[in-house]
Amino acid sequence: MSASAGTVTVTATARVTSVRWDMGDGTTITCAGPGTPYTAGRGMTMSPDCGHLYTRAADYKGTATSTWTIEWEAPALEDADTLTETRQTPFTVHAVEVQVLNRQPP
Repeated sequence: MSASAGTVTVTATARVTSVRWDMGDGTTITCAGPGTPYTAGRGMTMSPDCGHLYTRAADYKGTATSTWTIEWEAPALEDADTLTETRQTPFTVHAVEVQVLNRQPP
């Protein structure tokens, strides 16, 4: 994204560098980057890079805290820098069914 004022243009690029998930059941997971978007072709499979499995049916209230890295530059001023910003978002997961598989030990 760029913005200009007179002869000065500032260009900034922001990207999610990590997300810390407080899953609401006592589990905390930190994932590199923004994670993998869900696609219907994956069906019910776990996330390939950062997933969590709830083991009890319940309502779980958690938070996702994303860390953003913002790089900006203003060539006309011969200036640039990197900033870090965090944003927190609450979420609720309604787990209604948990399936248990019983197996005899080998």
